[in-house]
Amino acid sequence: MPSRDGALRDDNPLGRFLRDRRTRLDPSTFGFPAGRRRTPGLRREEVALRAHISPTWYTWLEQGRGGAPSPDVLDRIATGLMLTEPEREHLHLLAFGHPPEARYRLPEGITPRLQRVLDAMPASPAIVRTAVWDVVAWNRAAAVLLKDYAELPRRERNILRLIFSDARVRAAQDDWLAVARFVVGAFRADAARAGAGAEVGQLVEELSRVSPEFERLWRENEVAHHREGVKRLHHAELGPIELDFSTFAVEGRPDLSMMVYTPATPEAAARVRAYLAERSGAGTAAGGRDAPRDLPDNPMTQVANP
Repeated sequence: MPSRDGALRDDNPLGRFLRDRRTRLDPSTFGFPAGRRRTPGLRREEVALRAHISPTWYTWLEQGRGGAPSPDVLDRIATGLMLTEPEREHLHLLAFGHPPEARYRLPEGITPRLQRVLDAMPASPAIVRTAVWDVVAWNRAAAVLLKDYAELPRRERNILRLIFSDARVRAAQDDWLAVARFVVGAFRADAARAGAGAEVGQLVEELSRVSPEFERLWRENEVAHHREGVKRLHHAELGPIELDFSTFAVEGRPDLSMMVYTPATPEAAARVRAYLAERSGAGTAAGGRDAPRDLPDNPMTQVANP
C-alpha cells in the first residue's frame, strides 16, 4: 500500500519508472510555468494533460493503485513523457510482462558510426536494409559487386523491386526463381514482425501489377528467415562467384538489419580482392547512405547477431 504522503510502494517498479522519467523533464520545454516546485520535473497532472488521461488515474498508476492500464493508454503516457523506443518497450515490460506490439516507423537513415562499420569491411559487400527491404546504406564493396545504389533514386533502392523489375539483377542470380521465392518469404516474415502492414500493402499492390511472378509467389503465403546462407552470382565481369551471407540486428533500431556477404572460398576471396583493387584504380563506386535523413551518432546503437 502507498504511504499517507503518497510515496511509491517498493513493489511498484512501474510507478517508480514513471516518476523517475517525469522528474527528468523540464516544464518550460512543454510550455508549463517553471516557478517554484516541490520536486523537479513535470507534475503528475501535467503528464496526465499531455497523455489525455485523468490526473487522478495517473496518480493512482504511479502509486500502484487503480489496476493495469491498456496498451493504448500506456503508449499515450510514453508519448507524454517523451520516452525513447527502448524506454517505451521497458514501460510495457513493467506493466504487462511482454514488449509492446510491433509498430513500423519510416526509415530515418543510419548514424555515421554504423556507416563506418560498413566501410571497415572493404572486401565484404555489406548493406543495411529496413523491414520492408529498402536499402538505406551500403559500402563500396556492395556498390561494386552487387548494385551501385547511389545510381538509383531512393524509392528504387528496394530489394524486391530490383529482384522483380531489374533485368540485370535477375540475370545475375544463379537460380532466379529460388532466390525470388526465398526473398518473398523472408520479406513477408520481416514486415509482419515489424508491424509494417500499410507499407507492405502498397508495395505488394505495386509489384503485383508489374510482375505476375511476384503475384503468384505472394499468394503462396510462404514464410522464410533470412539469417544466413549462400548467394551464388553470375557477375558480368567476375563470372560465377559464391558468397556467404549473414544478417545482423542493429541494436536500438528494430526497423533495420545489416547484411554482410563474404567470399565463400579462399579462391573467391582472392578474386574479389583483386577485382575491388582494380575498380579502385578506376575510381568507380563508393559506399553511401540516405544522407538527407542521417542521424547523429547514438552511443547506444550497436550491431548484434540475432
